[in-house]
Amino acid sequence: MTFAAYLTNIEKQTGVSPDEFVRLARARGLTAPGTRATAITDWLKSEYGLGHGHAMAIVKLLKDRGVLT
Repeated sequence: MTFAAYLTNIEKQTGVSPDEFVRLARARGLTAPGTRATAITDWLKSEYGLGHGHAMAIVKLLKDRGVLT
């Protein structure tokens, strides 16, 4: 499965677009320097019911977009 397909599946499952996940992560302060992936995956798993692989795809998205270092 490609990364783009992962993101498409996540959007279908949650109704939240990749751009919206970036905005939500910023609003929650989850893009601050030193933020660990665990904080982000815990949020995505509890609030959106994502599995670990899909949650990590959002972490990768944040890193690829330069909002998470």
